[in-house]
Amino acid sequence: MASTSQRSPRSRVTTIDRASMSLQTLSEWLRCPNCFLLLEPHDPLTLACATGHSFDVNKRGYATMLPGPRKFIGDSAVMLDARDRFQAGGWYEPLRHAIAETIAAEHPLRVLDVGCGTGYYLRAALAGMSTARALGLDLSPVAVARTVRADERIDGLVADVWSPLPIRDGAAQVILNVFAPRNAAEFHRVLADRGLLLVVAPHSTHLQELRADGLALKIQPDKATHLTTALANHFDLESQRSISLELSLSPTDVAALIDMGPSAHHLDPLTPVPATGPARAVTAAFDLFSFRRHPS
Repeated sequence: MASTSQRSPRSRVTTIDRASMSLQTLSEWLRCPNCFLLLEPHDPLTLACATGHSFDVNKRGYATMLPGPRKFIGDSAVMLDARDRFQAGGWYEPLRHAIAETIAAEHPLRVLDVGCGTGYYLRAALAGMSTARALGLDLSPVAVARTVRADERIDGLVADVWSPLPIRDGAAQVILNVFAPRNAAEFHRVLADRGLLLVVAPHSTHLQELRADGLALKIQPDKATHLTTALANHFDLESQRSISLELSLSPTDVAALIDMGPSAHHLDPLTPVPATGPARAVTAAFDLFSFRRHPS
Protein backbone atom coordinates (compact mmCIF):
# COMPACT_ATOMS: atom_id res chain seq x y z
CA MET A 1 0.00 0.00 0.00
CA ALA A 2 2.87 2.38 0.79
CA SER A 3 4.37 2.08 -2.67
CA THR A 4 0.98 2.77 -4.27
CA SER A 5 0.51 5.97 -2.27
CA GLN A 6 3.98 7.15 -3.27
CA ARG A 7 3.30 6.66 -6.98
CA SER A 8 -0.06 8.40 -7.04
CA PRO A 9 1.19 12.02 -6.71
CA ARG A 10 3.70 11.52 -9.52
CA SER A 11 0.95 10.04 -11.70
CA ARG A 12 -1.25 13.06 -11.05
CA VAL A 13 1.57 15.46 -11.91
CA THR A 14 2.24 13.61 -15.15
CA THR A 15 -1.44 13.78 -16.07
CA ILE A 16 -1.58 17.52 -15.38
CA ASP A 17 1.64 18.15 -17.33
CA ARG A 18 0.31 16.27 -20.35
CA ALA A 19 -2.99 18.11 -20.12
CA SER A 20 -1.13 21.44 -20.02
CA MET A 21 0.87 20.52 -23.11
CA SER A 22 -2.27 19.46 -24.93
CA LEU A 23 -4.00 22.67 -23.90
CA GLN A 24 -1.19 24.81 -25.30
CA THR A 25 -0.91 23.02 -28.64
CA LEU A 26 -4.69 22.81 -28.99
CA SER A 27 -5.10 26.53 -28.30
CA GLU A 28 -2.71 27.34 -31.13
CA TRP A 29 -5.29 26.00 -33.57
CA LEU A 30 -8.39 27.67 -32.22
CA ARG A 31 -10.34 30.89 -32.16
CA CYS A 32 -13.46 31.73 -30.18
CA PRO A 33 -16.63 30.63 -32.04
CA ASN A 34 -18.51 33.57 -30.51
CA CYS A 35 -16.30 36.60 -31.12
CA PHE A 36 -13.54 35.06 -33.29
CA LEU A 37 -10.73 36.21 -31.01
CA LEU A 38 -7.87 33.80 -30.41
CA LEU A 39 -8.22 31.23 -27.67
CA GLU A 40 -5.48 30.78 -25.07
CA PRO A 41 -4.93 28.41 -22.12
CA HIS A 42 -6.73 29.70 -19.04
CA ASP A 43 -7.17 27.09 -16.30
CA PRO A 44 -5.66 23.57 -16.45
CA LEU A 45 -8.56 22.37 -18.62
CA THR A 46 -10.03 25.60 -20.00
CA LEU A 47 -9.47 27.76 -23.06
CA ALA A 48 -10.59 31.39 -23.05
CA CYS A 49 -10.55 34.46 -25.27
CA ALA A 50 -9.81 38.06 -24.27
CA THR A 51 -13.50 38.91 -23.93
CA GLY A 52 -14.09 36.14 -21.38
CA HIS A 53 -15.71 33.36 -23.39
CA SER A 54 -14.37 30.07 -22.05
CA PHE A 55 -14.47 26.44 -23.17
CA ASP A 56 -13.69 23.24 -21.34
CA VAL A 57 -11.10 20.84 -22.70
CA ASN A 58 -11.55 17.13 -22.16
CA LYS A 59 -8.83 15.40 -20.14
CA ARG A 60 -8.17 13.30 -23.23
CA GLY A 61 -6.96 16.41 -25.02
CA TYR A 62 -9.83 17.65 -27.15
CA ALA A 63 -12.40 20.43 -27.07
CA THR A 64 -16.07 20.31 -28.04
CA MET A 65 -17.39 23.41 -29.80
CA LEU A 66 -20.72 22.55 -31.37
CA PRO A 67 -23.51 25.00 -32.20
CA GLY A 68 -27.17 24.29 -31.40
CA PRO A 69 -29.35 21.57 -32.93
CA ARG A 70 -27.74 19.72 -35.84
CA LYS A 71 -29.13 17.89 -38.84
CA PHE A 72 -26.43 15.21 -38.86
CA ILE A 73 -25.07 12.84 -36.26
CA GLY A 74 -21.52 11.60 -35.85
CA ASP A 75 -20.30 8.04 -36.17
CA SER A 76 -21.08 5.79 -33.23
CA ALA A 77 -18.65 3.63 -31.26
CA VAL A 78 -20.10 0.58 -33.02
CA MET A 79 -19.30 2.07 -36.44
CA LEU A 80 -15.80 3.01 -35.35
CA ASP A 81 -15.20 -0.47 -33.95
CA ALA A 82 -16.19 -1.90 -37.34
CA ARG A 83 -13.83 0.54 -39.05
CA ASP A 84 -10.97 -0.51 -36.80
CA ARG A 85 -11.61 -4.17 -37.59
CA PHE A 86 -11.74 -3.59 -41.34
CA GLN A 87 -8.75 -1.24 -41.51
CA ALA A 88 -6.68 -3.61 -39.40
CA GLY A 89 -6.92 -6.05 -42.31
CA GLY A 90 -4.93 -3.64 -44.50
CA TRP A 91 -7.55 -3.64 -47.26
CA TYR A 92 -7.23 0.12 -47.85
CA GLU A 93 -3.47 0.28 -47.33
CA PRO A 94 -2.76 1.44 -50.94
CA LEU A 95 -5.07 4.41 -50.36
CA ARG A 96 -3.45 5.13 -47.01
CA HIS A 97 0.00 5.08 -48.59
CA ALA A 98 -1.08 7.40 -51.42
CA ILE A 99 -2.50 9.90 -48.92
CA ALA A 100 0.64 9.87 -46.79
CA GLU A 101 2.86 10.27 -49.84
CA THR A 102 0.86 13.22 -51.16
CA ILE A 103 0.88 15.04 -47.83
CA ALA A 104 4.58 14.39 -47.20
CA ALA A 105 5.43 16.05 -50.51
CA GLU A 106 4.01 19.31 -49.12
CA HIS A 107 6.37 19.27 -46.09
CA PRO A 108 3.64 20.79 -43.90
CA LEU A 109 4.07 21.78 -40.29
CA ARG A 110 0.34 21.62 -39.55
CA VAL A 111 -2.26 19.24 -40.97
CA LEU A 112 -6.01 19.50 -40.38
CA ASP A 113 -7.98 16.26 -40.82
CA VAL A 114 -11.67 17.09 -41.32
CA GLY A 115 -13.71 13.97 -40.66
CA CYS A 116 -10.83 12.22 -38.93
CA GLY A 117 -12.72 9.08 -37.91
CA THR A 118 -10.31 6.72 -36.16
CA GLY A 119 -7.26 8.69 -37.36
CA TYR A 120 -6.17 5.83 -39.64
CA TYR A 121 -5.07 8.02 -42.54
CA LEU A 122 -3.77 10.87 -40.40
CA ARG A 123 -1.47 8.55 -38.42
CA ALA A 124 0.14 7.32 -41.63
CA ALA A 125 0.71 10.89 -42.82
CA LEU A 126 2.35 11.93 -39.56
CA ALA A 127 4.57 8.85 -39.48
CA GLY A 128 6.67 10.25 -42.31
CA MET A 129 6.92 13.80 -40.94
CA SER A 130 8.88 14.27 -37.74
CA THR A 131 8.06 17.96 -37.17
CA ALA A 132 4.39 18.12 -38.17
CA ARG A 133 1.45 18.51 -35.81
CA ALA A 134 -2.18 17.81 -36.59
CA LEU A 135 -5.72 18.61 -35.56
CA GLY A 136 -8.33 15.86 -35.89
CA LEU A 137 -11.83 17.27 -36.37
CA ASP A 138 -15.01 15.23 -36.37
CA LEU A 139 -18.65 15.53 -35.39
CA SER A 140 -18.27 12.37 -33.31
CA PRO A 141 -16.65 12.76 -29.86
CA VAL A 142 -15.86 9.05 -29.88
CA ALA A 143 -13.96 9.46 -33.15
CA VAL A 144 -11.97 12.45 -31.91
CA ALA A 145 -11.09 10.65 -28.67
CA ARG A 146 -9.67 7.71 -30.64
CA THR A 147 -7.73 9.95 -32.99
CA VAL A 148 -5.98 11.98 -30.28
CA ARG A 149 -5.20 8.83 -28.31
CA ALA A 150 -3.24 7.41 -31.23
CA ASP A 151 -0.49 10.06 -31.43
CA GLU A 152 0.62 12.78 -29.00
CA ARG A 153 1.13 15.15 -31.93
CA ILE A 154 -2.61 15.15 -32.68
CA ASP A 155 -4.98 17.58 -30.94
CA GLY A 156 -8.73 17.12 -31.23
CA LEU A 157 -11.83 19.18 -31.92
CA VAL A 158 -15.47 18.12 -31.96
CA ALA A 159 -17.16 20.53 -34.36
CA ASP A 160 -19.68 20.73 -37.19
CA VAL A 161 -18.08 21.29 -40.59
CA TRP A 162 -21.26 22.98 -41.85
CA SER A 163 -20.88 25.78 -39.29
CA PRO A 164 -18.14 28.42 -39.05
CA LEU A 165 -15.14 26.49 -37.77
CA PRO A 166 -13.58 27.62 -34.46
CA ILE A 167 -10.16 27.44 -36.14
CA ARG A 168 -7.75 30.32 -36.74
CA ASP A 169 -7.26 31.83 -40.19
CA GLY A 170 -4.49 30.09 -42.14
CA ALA A 171 -3.92 27.56 -39.37
CA ALA A 172 -3.00 24.60 -41.61
CA GLN A 173 -0.83 24.01 -44.66
CA VAL A 174 -2.78 20.85 -45.57
CA ILE A 175 -6.40 19.86 -45.09
CA LEU A 176 -7.18 16.15 -45.40
CA ASN A 177 -10.78 15.24 -46.20
CA VAL A 178 -11.48 11.52 -46.63
CA PHE A 179 -15.10 10.49 -47.33
CA ALA A 180 -16.28 13.50 -45.33
CA PRO A 181 -18.35 16.67 -45.84
CA ARG A 182 -16.68 19.83 -47.14
CA ASN A 183 -17.19 23.51 -46.43
CA ALA A 184 -15.37 25.30 -49.25
CA ALA A 185 -15.44 28.81 -47.77
CA GLU A 186 -14.28 27.70 -44.33
CA PHE A 187 -11.61 25.41 -45.78
CA HIS A 188 -10.27 28.37 -47.76
CA ARG A 189 -10.20 30.53 -44.62
CA VAL A 190 -8.38 28.08 -42.32
CA LEU A 191 -5.90 26.93 -44.98
CA ALA A 192 -2.68 28.88 -45.52
CA ASP A 193 -2.09 30.66 -48.82
CA ARG A 194 -1.50 28.12 -51.62
CA GLY A 195 -2.12 25.32 -49.14
CA LEU A 196 -3.25 21.86 -50.23
CA LEU A 197 -6.76 20.46 -49.87
CA LEU A 198 -6.59 16.70 -50.38
CA VAL A 199 -10.04 15.19 -50.93
CA VAL A 200 -10.74 11.48 -51.23
CA ALA A 201 -14.12 10.45 -52.61
CA PRO A 202 -15.54 7.10 -53.70
CA HIS A 203 -15.29 6.30 -57.40
CA SER A 204 -18.48 5.30 -59.22
CA THR A 205 -17.40 1.64 -59.09
CA HIS A 206 -16.71 1.65 -55.34
CA LEU A 207 -18.46 -1.32 -53.69
CA GLN A 208 -20.46 -1.90 -56.85
CA GLU A 209 -21.02 -5.56 -56.01
CA LEU A 210 -22.45 -4.72 -52.60
CA ARG A 211 -24.62 -1.94 -54.04
CA ALA A 212 -26.02 -4.40 -56.59
CA ASP A 213 -27.15 -6.58 -53.68
CA GLY A 214 -28.66 -3.67 -51.77
CA LEU A 215 -25.97 -3.79 -49.09
CA ALA A 216 -24.42 -0.36 -49.70
CA LEU A 217 -25.68 3.10 -50.57
CA LYS A 218 -25.77 4.41 -54.10
CA ILE A 219 -23.06 6.87 -55.17
CA GLN A 220 -23.99 10.24 -56.62
CA PRO A 221 -23.57 10.26 -60.42
CA ASP A 222 -20.76 12.51 -61.68
CA LYS A 223 -19.51 12.94 -58.13
CA ALA A 224 -16.13 14.23 -59.36
CA THR A 225 -17.79 16.97 -61.43
CA HIS A 226 -19.98 18.06 -58.53
CA LEU A 227 -16.96 18.13 -56.23
CA THR A 228 -14.78 20.30 -58.45
CA THR A 229 -17.69 22.64 -59.21
CA ALA A 230 -18.49 23.09 -55.52
CA LEU A 231 -14.88 24.02 -54.73
CA ALA A 232 -14.14 26.09 -57.85
CA ASN A 233 -14.66 29.52 -56.24
CA HIS A 234 -11.98 28.85 -53.65
CA PHE A 235 -9.66 26.16 -55.04
CA ASP A 236 -7.96 25.10 -58.27
CA LEU A 237 -7.88 21.42 -59.13
CA GLU A 238 -4.19 20.58 -59.40
CA SER A 239 -4.31 16.81 -59.94
CA GLN A 240 -6.60 13.82 -59.82
CA ARG A 241 -5.75 10.14 -59.56
CA SER A 242 -7.76 6.98 -59.12
CA ILE A 243 -7.03 3.84 -57.15
CA SER A 244 -8.98 0.65 -57.82
CA LEU A 245 -8.59 -2.52 -55.78
CA GLU A 246 -10.14 -5.94 -56.22
CA LEU A 247 -10.67 -7.32 -52.72
CA SER A 248 -11.54 -10.87 -51.68
CA LEU A 249 -13.55 -10.38 -48.51
CA SER A 250 -14.90 -12.89 -46.03
CA PRO A 251 -18.46 -12.45 -44.74
CA THR A 252 -16.95 -10.95 -41.56
CA ASP A 253 -14.96 -8.44 -43.60
CA VAL A 254 -18.04 -7.52 -45.64
CA ALA A 255 -20.06 -6.96 -42.48
CA ALA A 256 -17.35 -4.69 -41.03
CA LEU A 257 -17.11 -2.76 -44.32
CA ILE A 258 -20.84 -2.09 -44.36
CA ASP A 259 -21.09 -1.29 -40.65
CA MET A 260 -18.22 1.21 -40.69
CA GLY A 261 -19.64 3.66 -43.23
CA PRO A 262 -22.73 5.70 -44.09
CA SER A 263 -24.65 2.58 -45.06
CA ALA A 264 -24.83 1.81 -41.33
CA HIS A 265 -26.88 5.02 -40.88
CA HIS A 266 -29.19 4.64 -43.85
CA LEU A 267 -29.67 1.03 -44.94
CA ASP A 268 -32.99 -0.67 -44.30
CA PRO A 269 -32.33 -2.79 -41.20
CA LEU A 270 -34.15 -5.67 -42.93
CA THR A 271 -31.46 -5.83 -45.61
CA PRO A 272 -29.62 -9.05 -44.74
CA VAL A 273 -25.84 -9.15 -44.48
CA PRO A 274 -24.72 -12.78 -44.96
CA ALA A 275 -22.98 -14.08 -41.83
CA THR A 276 -21.41 -17.12 -43.45
CA GLY A 277 -20.30 -18.28 -46.88
CA PRO A 278 -17.31 -18.05 -49.19
CA ALA A 279 -15.16 -14.98 -49.78
CA ARG A 280 -16.58 -12.61 -52.34
CA ALA A 281 -15.00 -10.20 -54.78
CA VAL A 282 -15.58 -6.54 -53.92
CA THR A 283 -14.30 -3.51 -55.80
CA ALA A 284 -12.83 -0.70 -53.73
CA ALA A 285 -12.23 2.37 -55.88
CA PHE A 286 -11.27 5.90 -54.88
CA ASP A 287 -10.60 9.26 -56.49
CA LEU A 288 -7.90 11.46 -54.92
CA PHE A 289 -8.19 15.17 -55.71
CA SER A 290 -5.43 17.66 -54.93
CA PHE A 291 -6.79 21.21 -54.79
CA ARG A 292 -4.66 24.31 -54.39
CA ARG A 293 -6.05 27.21 -52.40
CA HIS A 294 -6.77 30.42 -54.29
CA PRO A 295 -4.70 33.39 -53.05
CA SER A 296 -6.58 35.61 -50.61
